[in-house]
Amino acid sequence: MKIRILFERRPTRRIMVGKVPVGDGSPVTVQTMTVTKTADYEQTLQQIYAVAAAGADIVRCTCNRQEAAEGLARIVPRSPVPIVADIHHNYRMALAALDAGVHCLRLNPGNIRKPAHIKAVASECRDRGVPIRIGVNGGSLDPDLYDPELGVTPEAMVESAQRELRYFEEVDFDLVKISVKASNVPLMIEAYRQLSEVTDHPLHLGVTEAGPPPAGTIKATAGMATLLAEGIGDTIRYSLTADPVEEVKAGRHLLEAMGLRERRNVDLIACPSCGRAEIDVFSVAEEAMKALSDRKIPLQVAVMGCVVNGPGEARDADLGIAAGNRRGHLFVKGVNVAVVPESDMVSSLVEWAEFMNKHGAQAALRRAKNTREAARKAAMEDRQRNLENVGVNANNTEAVIATIRRR
Repeated sequence: MKIRILFERRPTRRIMVGKVPVGDGSPVTVQTMTVTKTADYEQTLQQIYAVAAAGADIVRCTCNRQEAAEGLARIVPRSPVPIVADIHHNYRMALAALDAGVHCLRLNPGNIRKPAHIKAVASECRDRGVPIRIGVNGGSLDPDLYDPELGVTPEAMVESAQRELRYFEEVDFDLVKISVKASNVPLMIEAYRQLSEVTDHPLHLGVTEAGPPPAGTIKATAGMATLLAEGIGDTIRYSLTADPVEEVKAGRHLLEAMGLRERRNVDLIACPSCGRAEIDVFSVAEEAMKALSDRKIPLQVAVMGCVVNGPGEARDADLGIAAGNRRGHLFVKGVNVAVVPESDMVSSLVEWAEFMNKHGAQAALRRAKNTREAARKAAMEDRQRNLENVGVNANNTEAVIATIRRR
């Protein structure tokens, strides 16, 4: 389902991270970072392949010592996605990572402070055509930019990025993307807003040290979604205390939900359940998500608790099922197409999803030509039965309102 984007992305320059474009209107990319020891290149490659399969466009690996750089030399030729080397304090590791063939460097201005070292790395990247991410971090700001009274400020983070840019300009290097991450969401948002006003370099979004899910996911989403809705951001990373695959899944879900990337897997929607539901919606939705999650079926699929409001509320879904009288009512694009036993609801969803993914919605409707009318009548019967048994006011809302009015 094609989603119309209701906000314009801010124009930025384009850089290439390997063969992946970043900026200048190219698709917002998803990044993550391996948590293995880079020197253990086989284990690191396994993790890279896992996150790539989950939808990562770019992967970052630490390069903090010579063994890690040697690991990168073995990783880069076999990686399915571009590799970014994360450089800590030693600028020589940046040069070693470049020798290993990495597609991008990430430098933290708060960690490498000597201008000569910064410019040496930038000069080498210029000659090789390799971009650098200026990775400003609120937790490792230059001491002279830290305000003893105010602490880390958006202005200080932006100035740190601009200072690094000036060093790059001195050696005629401009293949740059920038991040100004912080664990404080309002601080992060304001820093990126200010940065977007003073540069057209592509921006890498993230809330650093967001923590474990679900709180960390919510925190990161709050920051990145706010900026993406304002058109700010060219590539993103969820910094979660979790498996990197979970970071990638969260990133993909965010971009797909905002219409910034085409859906590559099921978008499962489900009703929140109520007194009218005739199944355990939570269990069925979870079972359906588990059954569909790895099938790479880019459809919106609905699981609804009853046929009273379910098909109408999910009429925009590609495919859905609603419960009623111990059976499931399947619908395609809001049209009832089949009735199945309650025990077969999930397996039937999977079967029809695979058929629609291969043949399309119109073919699914043609497939149901001989069952559509019977399915519609069955749904109407179960809807009426539900209303008669449970009533229109299934959640006793009117009684609650009456109590409120008596106070």
